[in-house]
Amino acid sequence: MKELLFENWEKLGQVALMTVISFVILFLLIRISGKRTLAKFNAFDFVVTVALGSTLAYMMLAMVPLAEGVMVLLLIIAMQYFFAKLASTSDKMEHLINSSPRLLFYKGAYLKENMRTEAITVDEIYAVVRQAGIEKLDEVLAVVIELNGEISVIKKSDIISGSSSLQDINIPGKH
Repeated sequence: MKELLFENWEKLGQVALMTVISFVILFLLIRISGKRTLAKFNAFDFVVTVALGSTLAYMMLAMVPLAEGVMVLLLIIAMQYFFAKLASTSDKMEHLINSSPRLLFYKGAYLKENMRTEAITVDEIYAVVRQAGIEKLDEVLAVVIELNGEISVIKKSDIISGSSSLQDINIPGKH
């Protein structure tokens, strides 16, 4: 029972040292790997974060040698970078890794099947429309759930021509 609370001073010092070293190493690796590691999470980013956190915990508790922990951190970040590059060069990989945005509301109609798939309620759509500073649904062209789970509200536009931010979304009745 005593060892559950305190083993010895040497082990405590080792854990403290490994925590500081592991934390600094992970911080440096994340800074080097770029902003994507810090972006809002999609499913892939969530898996990377959990893996990084688990590895860091093992390193901090001195359950794995420092070199092995650093190797795992490097591999996780390298795989994230590799898959992000792959997704940016292949539409198939982009869809596999990041799924795709989905319309929840379009031109005055709630897309119930999409809402059911994404587990979004009408009240949640009202909330995001209000957060966008819009009172009337007549002013809303579309409500979209993005790759990272965030919900975007697209206002109707008076502009007839130009490219649309909805061009990568499957719009019902449009081919």
